[in-house]
Amino acid sequence: MERKQLARRISVASGKEPADTVVKNGRIIDVFNGEIIEGDIAIVDGYFAGVGQYDGKHIVDAKGSYVVPAFIDGHVHIESSLVTPSEFAKVLLPHGVTTVIADPHEIANVLGTAGIQYMLDSSEDLPFDIYIMLPSCVPATSFENSGAILKAENLKPLYQHPRVLGLAEVMNFPAVLNAEDDMLNKISDAKQFGKKVDGHAAGLSGTDLNVYMAAGIKTDHESTTVEEAKERLRSGMYLMIREGTVAKDLQNLIPVVNGYNSRRCLFVTDDKHLDDLVLEGSIDHNVRLAIHSGISPITAIQMGTINAAECFGLSDKGAIAAGYKADFSLVEDLDTLKIVHVYKDGKAVVQDGMLVTDFSTIYMEDSDSLRNSVRFNDLLKANLDIPLSLSINKANIIEIIPNSLVTRHIVEEVDTCNQGLFQPSTSSDQLKLAVIERHHFTKQIGLGIVKGLGLKYGAIATTIAHDSHNLIIAGTNDDDMILAANTIKEMQGGLVVIKEGQVLASLELPIAGLMSDRPYREVYISLNNLHIALEKLGANDQFNPFLTLSFLALPVIPEIKLTDKGLFKVSTFEHINISPD
Repeated sequence: MERKQLARRISVASGKEPADTVVKNGRIIDVFNGEIIEGDIAIVDGYFAGVGQYDGKHIVDAKGSYVVPAFIDGHVHIESSLVTPSEFAKVLLPHGVTTVIADPHEIANVLGTAGIQYMLDSSEDLPFDIYIMLPSCVPATSFENSGAILKAENLKPLYQHPRVLGLAEVMNFPAVLNAEDDMLNKISDAKQFGKKVDGHAAGLSGTDLNVYMAAGIKTDHESTTVEEAKERLRSGMYLMIREGTVAKDLQNLIPVVNGYNSRRCLFVTDDKHLDDLVLEGSIDHNVRLAIHSGISPITAIQMGTINAAECFGLSDKGAIAAGYKADFSLVEDLDTLKIVHVYKDGKAVVQDGMLVTDFSTIYMEDSDSLRNSVRFNDLLKANLDIPLSLSINKANIIEIIPNSLVTRHIVEEVDTCNQGLFQPSTSSDQLKLAVIERHHFTKQIGLGIVKGLGLKYGAIATTIAHDSHNLIIAGTNDDDMILAANTIKEMQGGLVVIKEGQVLASLELPIAGLMSDRPYREVYISLNNLHIALEKLGANDQFNPFLTLSFLALPVIPEIKLTDKGLFKVSTFEHINISPD
């Protein structure tokens, strides 16, 4: 801070000169004492200068509304919203969220450090704060082809950026346990720069949690039960309570929160799609759910504000008090959490629920690597052939569990043609699944069989396939699957629905095959059109088929998945044949 600004803030705080803005007649949420207080709120140069009795050049009459610190999302993958950082900000601001801690590991898996740099550059000069945690595991495993491999030396220079807060979710627990050189270098580099390290402790307990804590990993967002949550808190971790589009853990975990541990708990969304963000909201939705689950409104607000700020060392965020950033909302009612006005750095960005701020300085990147990341050879029908053992006539199959990232490994009889090739069966709900390497022209294609999507016709495809984001296609016939692949290549990434040789709906995602370059409202309309098209294929309506498809290639979530190198059994961490042994 410049000396002149400091002097002015002190002058306003002492009442010697008027504030830029004063908020009057508001009921202020005191996140430190857990109380509701009253007083004038003085703002100068985008910071709170004091709470008490103040005069200002501009008066905001809160008219009895609650004055709530702006919400902070402690862990999110912006790419999962399918829009650019600036469009993402437009969606979240009306929901009272002005700060997010983002892990750009989706785009990093496609473009490496160039993808991280894009996320940093494209989030500059926004009326919205996007902090970055550097991806720790690119690729997630060595059992697939990703667009990039990030070592410690690749990440180290990025710690110099003022909005880089640390190392993102460390998913590779074995690398930590075995003290592998590159993982130790990544963690020690973060510590050397005074940065944070996020965890990903799915399924870990006991000694394994001690290993994480001993390594300086202090957070986890993968708890799904009260027992897991308690153990993480007992270990000294911050508990990140997640409520996203697929992973919805809040109502299972909220009973663990009490008066002793609540300040060690914060909210995250992790992966949340655009349509859910528009309809439900972001961290405001988490806070609302917590309140409806019996948590006091002030405790829930603490979890969505000051707790997240303290977890990540954001010492000037998360509270309404002198010296803190003037990021806040005016809320009509704490039970429904109806957000009316939102202020960022003391300036109105949302009024009466409508965005009013200027986003004219939107970053646009036209680099070839960013917009031409979908590269694979033209497909032939023979590329999709799945030969099976004629003597067995059975296959290892991926069975979908609705609304879960976990799949089942089942063995069933399947239909074959005379040559012993697998034939999809809509009556048995056994569809062909393909993962096509799309980064380096490797010609690598993984083939498998999936049960549970429910398609009666056609094919669906997307370049969103966690975490390496190769092209994944599911279909009832080869012709529609090949058309889906060709359509995706022409669009340079996206989602597509095909039926009987026709493209019923599509969404172009030309930025790394992950994000649209269009306004979020247009993307929202395209998503709705995709949902309508899926109905024409007879898709299972118990879950989002595209979202489910996108996680069928993730080889770190049990029980069986498909990578571009073939069918993968997670429990043994090895590829297996489609024909059972």
